[in-house]
Amino acid sequence: MADRDTIAAIATAPGTGGVGIVRLSGPAARHVGELLAGRRLVPRHAHHAVLRDSDGEPIDDGIVLYFAAPASYTGEDVVELQGHGGRAVLQALLARCLALGARLARPGEFSERAFLEGRLDLAQAEAVADLIAAGDARAARAARRTLDGEFSTRVEAIAQGLLEVRIHVEAAIDFADEPIDTLGGGQLRASLVELDRQLDALLAAAERGRRLREGLHAVIVGPPNAGKSSLLNALSGSERAIVTDIAGTTRDLLHEQVHVEGVELTLVDTAGLREGGDAIEREGMRRARDELGRADLALVVLDAREPDAGLHALGDALERVPAKVVVLNKVDLLPGSASEDAGMAFPGALRLPGLRGGVPVSARTGEGLEALRAALARAVTGDDAGDGEFTARTRHVEALREAAGQLSAARGWLATEQLELVAEALRLAHDALGTITGRVDADTLLGHIFSSFCIGK
Repeated sequence: MADRDTIAAIATAPGTGGVGIVRLSGPAARHVGELLAGRRLVPRHAHHAVLRDSDGEPIDDGIVLYFAAPASYTGEDVVELQGHGGRAVLQALLARCLALGARLARPGEFSERAFLEGRLDLAQAEAVADLIAAGDARAARAARRTLDGEFSTRVEAIAQGLLEVRIHVEAAIDFADEPIDTLGGGQLRASLVELDRQLDALLAAAERGRRLREGLHAVIVGPPNAGKSSLLNALSGSERAIVTDIAGTTRDLLHEQVHVEGVELTLVDTAGLREGGDAIEREGMRRARDELGRADLALVVLDAREPDAGLHALGDALERVPAKVVVLNKVDLLPGSASEDAGMAFPGALRLPGLRGGVPVSARTGEGLEALRAALARAVTGDDAGDGEFTARTRHVEALREAAGQLSAARGWLATEQLELVAEALRLAHDALGTITGRVDADTLLGHIFSSFCIGK
């Protein structure tokens, strides 16, 4: 650690504010802070000081905080200069720090040093960036739980279980002439079944955490004139899409970011799917089908008065979409109390696999929109999701899938008593989990992760 450069960066967001922070970390951080403040710094004390330039002229009047290693965010000596939050002031403070021997920090370098000093594991370090980027309270709480180690603890528990089974297997290899059941084969099988169960549960939770962090790519599809564009406008709260009574008005894709029950959705309005149409409309339908191939969720919008109309044009396009929510629009045009029974009466479940009932909605009057938002939230996070979730990233989910695949292979090899292959599969599963928390040698992985952070973190 003593051989590292001392780094500096502005740690607050660009713009103006009451307070701005310049952060230093490294072996010379305290020395630079004392030169700027003109006084000796005591750990964990707030020092009021006039921060001066090389000519002794005041740059700003502020507070200096010193955190001695290893009791700091990075595990190194850290100094924070808190001044007024103007761009010119903060740039002048940063320039003075650089002139006194610090260098400009790379994106994410403060958190990278925290990882290298054992203050955070990789999943926790990534949660710092997720907490900063959280767009709502739910995402912030989930990121906070990952930062507190909830995700890492579950990963490490499974990794420890894999290691214990692997030790048992490799010990049994030395007695290859003995039947596996005499070497504790029953216990091994039971342990692998339990680890498989734990890994499946963690993978499901990580998938929900990934969707919570990254949001969902939701494509609005349906026959022409079912009210898809009206629904986009209603959910976004703005007149983003042109709405007319003419079928086929929407020809191109229209994207809109919305938050539904604390979850970010990218809604994509598409051309109505039907047979025929002119050349431009056919191109719009082709683009709609291509967009469905990338969708996490399909909002299938049907006219509540004729829910079967146009269903035949949707079947093939929806097959590969992981989640689907049926919206029975225009219920305000149904006679009497028929709108209350529209969802129950929807016959599409008999014709399109994966469609179960429908949410009665009127995009024009707003009726049923709250129920639709709740259905969308369930589609994103699952019925049992709640505040107990943590954030996860795509790489975490891929690592868990790799571990699950290797664990399944290990169970298969154990059934045929090929212990060397069992041990190798368990090693690969353990290594896959290690990439989540950083328990493996992965310099290129570190560089990729921390380069996405902001400069001051």
